[in-house]
Amino acid sequence: MILYPAIDLKDGKCVRLKQGLADQVTVFDPDPVAAAGHWLDLGAKALHVVDLDGAFDGEPRNRGLVAAICKRAGDIPVQLGGGIRDLATAKAYVDAGVSRLLIGTMALADPDLYGELCAALPGKICVSLDADHGKLKTKGWVEDSGLTVDDVLPRLEAQGTAFMVYTDISRDGMQTGVNIPAMEALLAKTTMQVIAAGGVATLDDLKALAPLASKGLNGVISGRAIYTGTLDFTEAMRWLGQNAA
Repeated sequence: MILYPAIDLKDGKCVRLKQGLADQVTVFDPDPVAAAGHWLDLGAKALHVVDLDGAFDGEPRNRGLVAAICKRAGDIPVQLGGGIRDLATAKAYVDAGVSRLLIGTMALADPDLYGELCAALPGKICVSLDADHGKLKTKGWVEDSGLTVDDVLPRLEAQGTAFMVYTDISRDGMQTGVNIPAMEALLAKTTMQVIAAGGVATLDDLKALAPLASKGLNGVISGRAIYTGTLDFTEAMRWLGQNAA
């Protein structure tokens, strides 16, 4: 199971939002490339990067920063979401070194284009499903899609989606722990590898999720917790190395 440090980009800085709200911003590092380097130096095996400006505006806003983070990461995979809503943008990011693309709004709002993306970039497309009490949100979590996970899973699997990032918005940035029963239920419904986001606050939260690796949980994204220290990244990496496959 992989622990993905989150690097959220807004106005050129590394930040965290609370429950996805643009006005609930905490700046953790004015230099996102340095933030990426910090986690890489501590042994991160992958990075999770989100262009929040792109997610809200609908088009890329931090391409230069993303390219610089990929260069700093070298052979370490970088997955990216935020503002990827056409094939040209997707291909440009892959050319810049991004290993996996997280698609949210397009996957729900334009299924045909999403299918084209999966076909054009096989194995590189990860759907980002962001749910608030079961309802899927789009456009940086500000719009209700009118859909649930159950509504879209069969199509996403048939289109060749490689991975899923599932965010529990109600717990994101709140450090209240992951909803284990809900995650178990999700894993039982899909053959896709799933990455959990939202709510991981401590090593105990990580330990609670670890048994789900055998059921298709690929990893966990952590942001605020590793920046504030309630989850010690080095300790977490050590524990995962010793206890989780």
